[in-house]
Amino acid sequence: MLNFRNTTIGFLFLLALLVYLQLQQGWPWYGYFILVAVYTLLLFYGSFYIGSGFYMKVICNGNTGKKQVAISFDDGPIEKYTPEVLAILKERQVPATFFCIGYRAAEHEALLKQILADGHIVGSHSYYHDFWFDMHGPKRMIAELQQMQALVHHITGRQMKWFRPPYGVTNPSVRKAVEAMGYTAIGWNVRSLDTVIRDEARLLQKVKNGLKPGAVFLFHDTSHPTVHILPDFLEYVKAQGYEIVPLDKLINLHPYA
Repeated sequence: MLNFRNTTIGFLFLLALLVYLQLQQGWPWYGYFILVAVYTLLLFYGSFYIGSGFYMKVICNGNTGKKQVAISFDDGPIEKYTPEVLAILKERQVPATFFCIGYRAAEHEALLKQILADGHIVGSHSYYHDFWFDMHGPKRMIAELQQMQALVHHITGRQMKWFRPPYGVTNPSVRKAVEAMGYTAIGWNVRSLDTVIRDEARLLQKVKNGLKPGAVFLFHDTSHPTVHILPDFLEYVKAQGYEIVPLDKLINLHPYA
């Protein structure tokens, strides 16, 4: 299995072998650069592809042959778009999971409560979601996750057990923080790219193409295009004979302690 531990052991073995071959048989020195380059590329792959399981276990889909999927929203809640997303979901009686950012939840407590009151799941997406989150050490990450946990518990009384890493980036520090918090890391296997794709027709087609049993869709309740295409996407899912189920049902894991 390709993971951080096995890859590092393999790298050290090949490095020792290369040193031996260079000393004994005069192998060219640039072999070191090739080996380091390949190792570095594997580390980047493991960090930025959340479904790789390279550094840690991340649940990215449901293990089912049924025509069931789940949808999730990151980065909210915000006053501009979250209420519209909630209204669309409520009208169609569709459950979702919201991985919230702490400082936004603190600014919009009523929206956080509404998410839960409407029957949706709330998970942690860190407190600040700053650009350098994955560069922090585990101690700082844990402190931020504890801050988010305390906030949500204060507002809702819930003790979250799910965490979605900011930007979907994982590394040894993220793994240590997740383990320290007793969290389950939750990813996705259909990324809408709704924060990048502004062409609504293209965005809608992209998420339509991702429809398959067990799919976990990633949207953002901070995205204008998402609000516009969401009703059409939900209608398409239904027309294809699929059921949108709560994420805890799809992956058979409870979201709260």
